[in-house]
Formats: sequence, C-alpha cells, structure tokens
Amino acid sequence: MINSKSIAHLWQSLSSIKLAAACICLFILSGCIYTDEPMPKITYDYNTQVASPKFSKPIPKPQNFPADWKRHVKSGKKWTAIVIHHSGTKNGNSAIFDKWHREGNHWEGVGYDFVIGNGTDSRDGKVEVTFRWRKQKTGAHCGGTPGNWANREAVGICLVGNFNNTVPSSQQMQSLAALINFLHSDYGIPKNRIYGHGTTPGCNTDCPGRNFPMAKLKSMLNF
Repeated sequence: MINSKSIAHLWQSLSSIKLAAACICLFILSGCIYTDEPMPKITYDYNTQVASPKFSKPIPKPQNFPADWKRHVKSGKKWTAIVIHHSGTKNGNSAIFDKWHREGNHWEGVGYDFVIGNGTDSRDGKVEVTFRWRKQKTGAHCGGTPGNWANREAVGICLVGNFNNTVPSSQQMQSLAALINFLHSDYGIPKNRIYGHGTTPGCNTDCPGRNFPMAKLKSMLNF
C-alpha cells in the first residue's frame, strides 16, 4: 500500500528528472555540445620556393708583409710569373752572389730579385731583397727563354742550398710561401705560373734541384 510519504518521494524524483532534462535542452540550444563537423583540410603549395640560407664568406685578414718587399719605385712592369732557383752551394747570401755575378759573369750585380738564406751566411729563412727588386730592373737569372721573357716578366727567387743533395729547410719553405703569397696579392700571379728554373718554358737545367718539393710549396699557398 502506497502511503503519502512514498508519493511525496516519487514526486520529488520526477521533479529532479524534469530539471535535468531542461538543462540538457538548454545546453543543446546554446551550441556548446559537440557536433560532427568536418576536420579542416591541409593543403600544400608545391610551387612555393624556400630560400636557401645564405652564408657570408669570412673576410680574410690582411697579412703584414715586410715593407722592403714592396716596390720602392713606380714601375709599369707587369710581373707575370715566378721562377724558383737554388744556389747549388752549401752556403751563401745576397752579397756573396752579387760579387760572384759581377766578377764572374760581368753582370750589373746579383741576378735574382730575392735570396732566402739557409742559416749559413744569413739567417735561416731570411728573405734578402736585392737591388733588382728595389729598382724594378730586369733580372739575370733565367736565360735562354724565348725573347728573354723569364728575365723580363718573372720574379727570380733563389734559395741558398743544393737541393740535389738535400732539401730546403722548413724556415726557407715558410718564407718562400709567404713571399709568393705577397707577389700573388700584388700581381695576381697564379699557381700555374710558378716554375722551377728547370721547368720554365725554354730552359733545360736541374735547378732548383731534384729534391725541391714544388707540390708541397703550392699546397702551402693561401690562394
């Protein structure tokens, strides 16, 4: 038998259900419930070009070349090549070779533009600048070339020593590389215009010696 207390409880439950239903309807009408909307589409533009990153080259630091390597007179001479020699002797320096060339060959003086010492009569690796370079005079170091072009257009560099029997010292090689770097910076002389005396077109000699490391020298250059 249903009493009044049970009826009141049932009525209260029905009221709670009506309230929940009303809230659900209000929620749906407000648009906050999930709806089955399509996912946004991702499209690709294959014609778009992505710019490649640009890397700036480091600015090379200028080398501090000795002042006496620079020309001391204005000259229209265009040095286009470099010819490397050895003295063919155990010792020597610019002054000794100058005397030999004047007295023995009856030349104006030493035939080279530069002489690089080996530690005997001048410091190992010391670069001596001769009067020919200071006055920008034609050399007397590479005869026999067509039209005497090597003496007129090529810078003559002599390393003290006999490189048929030994090899240049590391100090000589470092000084030679630095000197060639300087000449390249001033005249743009390329590697393929750097000759040993014997490989200079028109010449036939074993100078600067069969042990002279030409390939190593060119690998030491910074151009």
